[in-house]
Amino acid sequence: MSILSGKNILLGISAGIAAYKTASLVRLFIKLGAQVKVIMTPASKEFITPLTLSTLSKNPVHYSFTNEEDDNAVWNSHVDLGLWADLFVIAPATANTMSKMANGICDNLLLATYLSAKCPIYFAPAMDLDMYKHHSTKCSFEKLKSFGNIMIPATSGELASGLVGEGRMAEPEDIVAFIENDILEKSPLKGTKFLITAGPTYEAIDPVRFIGNHSSGKMGFEIAKAAANLGAEVVLITGPTHQNVSHSLINVIAVISAQDMYDEAHKYFDNVNVAILSAAVADYKPKETASQKIKKKNKTLSLELVKTKDILGSLGEIKTHQYLVGFALETNNELENAKDKLKRKNLDLIVLNSLNDKGAGFKSDTNKVTFIDADENITAFQLKSKADVAADLLNKITEQLYA
Repeated sequence: MSILSGKNILLGISAGIAAYKTASLVRLFIKLGAQVKVIMTPASKEFITPLTLSTLSKNPVHYSFTNEEDDNAVWNSHVDLGLWADLFVIAPATANTMSKMANGICDNLLLATYLSAKCPIYFAPAMDLDMYKHHSTKCSFEKLKSFGNIMIPATSGELASGLVGEGRMAEPEDIVAFIENDILEKSPLKGTKFLITAGPTYEAIDPVRFIGNHSSGKMGFEIAKAAANLGAEVVLITGPTHQNVSHSLINVIAVISAQDMYDEAHKYFDNVNVAILSAAVADYKPKETASQKIKKKNKTLSLELVKTKDILGSLGEIKTHQYLVGFALETNNELENAKDKLKRKNLDLIVLNSLNDKGAGFKSDTNKVTFIDADENITAFQLKSKADVAADLLNKITEQLYA
């Protein structure tokens, strides 16, 4: 999974021969899980068709303030496009377009969107060797960078003119890698180490049966993805689940039982900055596990259960520098029970959710939570997607750690 997954990327294309590479660039962004919209300068349609880019991006391509073919003249709002974008990538950025960007000239939809965008803006220059070296072009580079725009340097190679030298637009794979690395370098949690637990645990009765619960692991996986997308290095310890994630900053460790999760959590705890224990760990397990399948002979079956080890409480006892977060799933006296758990287990933050709230709890894609910190400050949220809950949690932790 890329840090670009889930991002809204606005791709601006100006009129250079390198525009043909943007088909591959759109495909790469889509493959990495981003949503892509394309704005073209009118002249760039000479180099690649809007139909190609619309098909690849699965979104309409905009190149004028109104849809010229539409009798109703629908307005393409540069403001809406700018606000939609998490990132604005202008590639290729020709000398003409960069000069206009640098001097506030606004004579097409791409430039109007550039001037109204609030997100980070990347530009990838592309032009012939002499144009690239011209003093006015160098001035455009410096002026754009002084505005906070991020330049993706051109490379040296064979140019459309037949000359060999600097001015060749970076290849699509290199543009993507540059953006990913730039985001990670600036991420607020870069270098921070996280331990996250997720999913249920299964406590064996015999080789066939187990004691478990309905946890899907969705919440823990969303937290892991959110942390990694902010630059954190994540160890994700997960019980049996259908969830999966592939991210260069997430190390997934699969476990089965509460004892397995206890052992792995203690193995990594000393070396992390933040531990978030969102797993629904079984509170009890069979005292004895049958080596053979228990036959259905009697009308009743009695099992003697014993407590499992308290993973969260044991980490609270030994924590030194770690910021420790627990979860509380309650059905009654929610706030009182959550506050009690916060104190008993020496937590820095507890995330409370209630099975009484529709749309919260196991298996759903949504959750409704309340944060309670060590000073018993309470922050309640409305029902949200688990991805949004994870973002709220990471914002809270970042504020507490780096405020």
